[in-house]
Amino acid sequence: MNYSLRNLNMSNLWHLTKASLTSGLIALTISDRYACYSPVQGLSMFPTFNSDNTTFLGYSIIGNMLISHFDPDDHVLVEKFCLEKYKFSHGDVVVFRSPSNYKEIHIKRLVALPGDMVNIPHSFDRVKIPKGHCWVEGDNSDCSLDSRSYGPIPLGLLQGRVTYVVWPPWRISEVEKKVSKGRLLHY
Repeated sequence: MNYSLRNLNMSNLWHLTKASLTSGLIALTISDRYACYSPVQGLSMFPTFNSDNTTFLGYSIIGNMLISHFDPDDHVLVEKFCLEKYKFSHGDVVVFRSPSNYKEIHIKRLVALPGDMVNIPHSFDRVKIPKGHCWVEGDNSDCSLDSRSYGPIPLGLLQGRVTYVVWPPWRISEVEKKVSKGRLLHY
């Protein structure tokens, strides 16, 4: 009797292990190929993201309510179908690996694509975007480390396009494309 119980427990453990591994592989495939969930930290994309992060000692002040929470950052849905043939357009918010530190992930707005000529803000400079590269900038230029600092970035560093804010619940919304007028000269 004791032997059959042990076999039953081992059988259940084996089935649980197989189901967990299968679920993990499916989740990994989905997050690698189709979509993933990502936090947005910092103020470089303010007011698009983290716009109600008026914090004081771990509390957010939203309207006239004081809300305590562990993670005040917005969380976004990143779709990856656009990576198949680099189907990006001006004004998309993109996720990419930092050109200076591959371990860092950044979220910025795509301003220019290969072949575009972009006017640099607060200067008289223009940059032609080379083939296989793009120009990205944060919405809050005072707090953003972006292409104005490190130049055009390779399209191969792009990880996906941000489509929705999915957390916190009061911020759930679609992310709008915004194209800066007068920044691009097309050739």
